[in-house]
Amino acid sequence: MCQYRKVYIIISRAINLEKTVSLKDIFAKNLRENRRKLGFSQEKLAEKTGISTQYLAMMEIARKFPTSTVLERIAISLNINVYELFLIEHSPRDELEQLRRDIIEEMKQTFDASLKKAISENSGK
Repeated sequence: MCQYRKVYIIISRAINLEKTVSLKDIFAKNLRENRRKLGFSQEKLAEKTGISTQYLAMMEIARKFPTSTVLERIAISLNINVYELFLIEHSPRDELEQLRRDIIEEMKQTFDASLKKAISENSGK
């Protein structure tokens, strides 16, 4: 991916981060990601959990929120702890900081290479 495109995506995420993210949204994202990570279809997870596919689908788009009993059954079915359904993995700000470090390192390498080239050209004269 082009460096400028990467910067644009990360900055867009950082701007969107300023909007409030609800617990439902975090749960929905983690539920969907954990289900997909195991290769489960919505139907398979719903069956393992003992809920309807429609209810699961509504949870994955943050339209419904499960009871504590259903939360426990979901976690067991996904082979994770309940709290893992509410984790925020990393923020776009973390990505921006890493990108800043990467750009600085690239600039140092480019500068060093240019300096070495200039020195070798001048020493050959």
